[in-house]
Amino acid sequence: MPATKRDYYEVLGVPRTAGEQELKSAYRKLALQYHPDRNPDDATAEEKFKEAAEAYGVLSDAQKRAAYDAYGHQGLSGMSGGAGFDPNNMDLGDLLSQVFGFGDVFGQQRGGGRNRPVKGDDMRYDLTMGFEEAAFGKAVEIQVPKLEPCGRCSGNGAEPGSSSITCPACQGRGEQIFSQGFLSVRRTCSHCGGAGKIIKNVCRDCRGEGYKHVNKRLKVTVPAGIGDGNRLRVTGEGQPGTNGGPNGDLYVFFSVKDHPVFERRENDLHCSVPINIAQAALGDEIEVPTLEGPHKMQIPEGLQSGAELRVRGRGVAEVNGRGKGDLVVHITVKTPTKLNRDQRKLFEQLAATLPVNNEPHEKGLLDKVKDLFS
Repeated sequence: MPATKRDYYEVLGVPRTAGEQELKSAYRKLALQYHPDRNPDDATAEEKFKEAAEAYGVLSDAQKRAAYDAYGHQGLSGMSGGAGFDPNNMDLGDLLSQVFGFGDVFGQQRGGGRNRPVKGDDMRYDLTMGFEEAAFGKAVEIQVPKLEPCGRCSGNGAEPGSSSITCPACQGRGEQIFSQGFLSVRRTCSHCGGAGKIIKNVCRDCRGEGYKHVNKRLKVTVPAGIGDGNRLRVTGEGQPGTNGGPNGDLYVFFSVKDHPVFERRENDLHCSVPINIAQAALGDEIEVPTLEGPHKMQIPEGLQSGAELRVRGRGVAEVNGRGKGDLVVHITVKTPTKLNRDQRKLFEQLAATLPVNNEPHEKGLLDKVKDLFS
């Protein structure tokens, strides 16, 4: 490696926010491009191959990546028993299996463990919906940027009709064994990157990556009653698996817009409805809004401002299909501010018949006890 190490994210050509799949794809591309067996007697290519392997070995390890993000290369010193971080001692193991394990080109790994199927990464998609769309549910079509196995090479990275060769350095084991005295050290083969095989002619469509970037159209059925912050799993629509492993899943996260009339609290809908003073005193039949349209509702006489009336089953459906919430109507009694002559006369006549009681409410026992000690 050069005396001054390059930034690992720069080496792989990825942003600092890169996820696992993006790291894999970038490393795979560089490893195929600079592999020593494809660049014989090219010291620069071999150096770049080792540099990419070191960068991926650190960034694919959560603990090492955290230390590197916080303190740079200096943060990796002392991580291996106090002896400093040595890239030659990295055992990429299962990570290399996930990166190079697609199909049979890189199939023969040590101990057979590297060939095991690995599920693909899960993905997230954020979807904004209208209030009523979320309440009633609907089928929506979304476009999801993702990786899919290359159709030309079926995901193995090799040009159709071409064949891979067994790595001459490790004889297909994917690792090399170094012995010194009574000690034996196993290291990932530096020639094949632990694959055990070498692709001579890479696929011209995916350039050996085994994947292609696509925008896949999906129809998602959103159930009635989905709420803000809820998520929906779409099985098998995540990133592709490796070694025949299943695809990951797609998680759709919902953001629901506000409604100008209704406020949702769990599965109940709340709204405010004004009535006049006569309706409050005498009672009346009024129309209240619901998501399905106007609903006639009887209000009792003597209703006070701030009262709550409930209409059963006119809220939002349970996502699991087990019933619906209610509509809660908050009553506001509107006192007239401008009266014509006839209205004033009627109110004066009414006032003459009503008792006048402007006394405050009588204090409760607790308030009286507090007054004794104040």
